[in-house]
Amino acid sequence: MIEASALTKLYGDSRVVDRVSLTLDQPGVTAIIGPNGAGKSTLLSMIARLLPIDKGRAFIDGLDVTRTKGSELARRIAVLKQENGLLARLTVRDLIGFGRFPHSRGRLTAADRAKVDEAISFLDLTPLSDRFLDELSGGQRQRAFVAMVLAQDTPAILLDEPLNNLDIRHAVAMMRLVRKAADDLGKIIVVVLHDINFASCYADRIIAMQEGRIVVDGPAAAVVTEETVEAVFGLPVMVREIEGQRTCLFRR
Repeated sequence: MIEASALTKLYGDSRVVDRVSLTLDQPGVTAIIGPNGAGKSTLLSMIARLLPIDKGRAFIDGLDVTRTKGSELARRIAVLKQENGLLARLTVRDLIGFGRFPHSRGRLTAADRAKVDEAISFLDLTPLSDRFLDELSGGQRQRAFVAMVLAQDTPAILLDEPLNNLDIRHAVAMMRLVRKAADDLGKIIVVVLHDINFASCYADRIIAMQEGRIVVDGPAAAVVTEETVEAVFGLPVMVREIEGQRTCLFRR
């Protein structure tokens, strides 16, 4: 379970995240959307203890993130940041093995290797498992980093803009894998997205943020409306339902 209570992040006089509260206690995909500067990534970073919390509290399975040992949190929540350093001389298998560090402390057991193999198989990376990261395409590398997060084998996963730098084909493939991980593995997955149509298609719940606050929170039917999209993004759109999915069409 992920709980945030009145989380606030201040930079000088600016409230980047302003008293945000939410609870995520069921397996599924939650998408956080909003314009640049809305506070989406900052919110995730505070929940994951990658940024200090100025006000409020965050809990993972009832544990206060500011007071719990990092090794304890790492068994409950895994995080994929926007930017990941590319270690050129690291193979895909080696990278994914890092996901087992909270369990193995760097000495992989047979059980750890089995989890690595499961993640490689789940992300369809078997043909690439012994390739170096700098030999992969951007989409293949992104899959490898997601596999590393899955290998950590935590109940909750936070993905900060996992579609960055992916073309449409790889973006669709990535979101299908996110959906599959929630459905098949029973994970609570929170993903920051810029594309509202991806959120509408793949998320069970959509949280729309603006100026550091949650302005709408609910299923796609409640969030993906012409009024809400225009209010959040300042962009007039037409919303149409296509085969049960709400889709934003942008005016010329």
